[in-house]
Amino acid sequence: MPGGGFAVSAPSGVEFEAKITPIVIISCIMAATGGLMFGYDVGISGGVTSMDDFLREFFPAVLRRKNQDKESNYCKYDNQGLQLFTSSLYLAGLTATFFASYTTRRLGRRLTMLIAGVFFIIGVIFNGAAQNLAMLIVGRILLGCGVGFANQAVPLFLSEIAPTRIRGGLNILFQLNVTIGILFANLVNYGTSKIHPWGWRLSLSLAGIPAAMLTLGALFVTDTPNSLIERGHLEEGKAVLKRIRGTDNVEPEFNEIVEASRIAQEVKHPFRNLLQRRNRPQLVIAVLLQIFQQFTGINAIMFYAPVLFNTLGFKSDASLYSAVITGAVNVLATLVSVYAVDRAGRRALLLEAGVQMFLSQVVIAVVLGIKVTDRSDNLGHGWAILVVVMVCTYVASFAWSWGPLGWLIPSETFPLETRSAGQSVTVCVNLLFTFLIAQAFLSMLCHLKFAIFIFFSAWVLVMSVFVLFFLPETKNVPIEEMTDKVWKQHWFWKRYMDDDDHHHHNIANGKNATV
Repeated sequence: MPGGGFAVSAPSGVEFEAKITPIVIISCIMAATGGLMFGYDVGISGGVTSMDDFLREFFPAVLRRKNQDKESNYCKYDNQGLQLFTSSLYLAGLTATFFASYTTRRLGRRLTMLIAGVFFIIGVIFNGAAQNLAMLIVGRILLGCGVGFANQAVPLFLSEIAPTRIRGGLNILFQLNVTIGILFANLVNYGTSKIHPWGWRLSLSLAGIPAAMLTLGALFVTDTPNSLIERGHLEEGKAVLKRIRGTDNVEPEFNEIVEASRIAQEVKHPFRNLLQRRNRPQLVIAVLLQIFQQFTGINAIMFYAPVLFNTLGFKSDASLYSAVITGAVNVLATLVSVYAVDRAGRRALLLEAGVQMFLSQVVIAVVLGIKVTDRSDNLGHGWAILVVVMVCTYVASFAWSWGPLGWLIPSETFPLETRSAGQSVTVCVNLLFTFLIAQAFLSMLCHLKFAIFIFFSAWVLVMSVFVLFFLPETKNVPIEEMTDKVWKQHWFWKRYMDDDDHHHHNIANGKNATV
């Protein structure tokens, strides 16, 4: 999810001289804690909202409904306030992304990460010490601002500081950390659900660990050379470049960055530029990928896994336990994508996963439709296991396809002059739809019952068809050759690539601008 900025690589396949220096490794591990933080916040809320002590304090009405099993199984948690607790974070992140785009450019990546860390820490204090719903929501909003700033600065920082040859892996490092954060959150909830009455406070407060790591890290790392040069500190930029590349021979890379920076600064209105006809395919694909990523139903499953399993009649312990399993599957499958994405290609992964997700959701819907009625929730042991296995199958296929690729593809298809604006739009659309789904999911579960999985599987069908016909393969294509090799060859998108503005495509020739 890189924000406002640019990264460069050597002209047509020449490697810049670069050792993989300890400072790069440390910087990357440090910066990626931003992903850890995001994952932890996503994962923690589902478990906390199924804890009785938490509900007793803030949502007594939900607790009453949960305990009087007279009501429909699917409607136990249908409460707008409860959904607001989860989703206020995304709304705040969405707003913060635009400010972050500005600070990333003007103040640099490092300061933006520092701001994110500070937001996180204050948010955690509000959450852990919450006395009433207002404090709880304020804390979540502050965490959301942190997410907005971190998701803008961190991936950008990673792709700029990493040597070209390990950049792809480092970029998925962020996504990997998000999944590890979710898993960690599920494990913590599993432990704290046994501590009464303040277990939930511990769950919310432990977010302070990644928050402190990010803040401390941001104090110690150097800003990226790209950022220093972009803000006019040329000499300092060159000095940093020598340090992180572990060599004095940095002239070629330095000149590339200066040149890329000059081009990026000629673009006065990146957002207006984004709307031009020749940028239409990238914009349409980036926006649709974000919408589709949410409509796979993944966040619905991840946020509310404990609540969901609870509704299906697993007891509280078992449902947190199941959530831990899905969290672990998520991490492992993301590792698969790191390996497969440049070998099998983007399209292959998306299409294969589409089939797998579609089938597993249909199976879940059928089992729930037959077994879980409004009142009886005794899903037999065997059936319960089947549901968990299917949820895992589904999560795995998402984690090696739509999960990382939803972020990777937009960041590699936008040309340099619209990349920062394109990325802001990408992040914003993603958080907007995350918010809508988070806000609507529990109500949909209540009204659609098991058909909610049919709803999501229908979307999976739609997006697989879209990928089949409209998404070109972009593996191993240098970014500045995208137009000629990918868009102009595509049966549908080529009509947007008129030759009359060909001079724009040549801006980057020889100046490989790659993220």
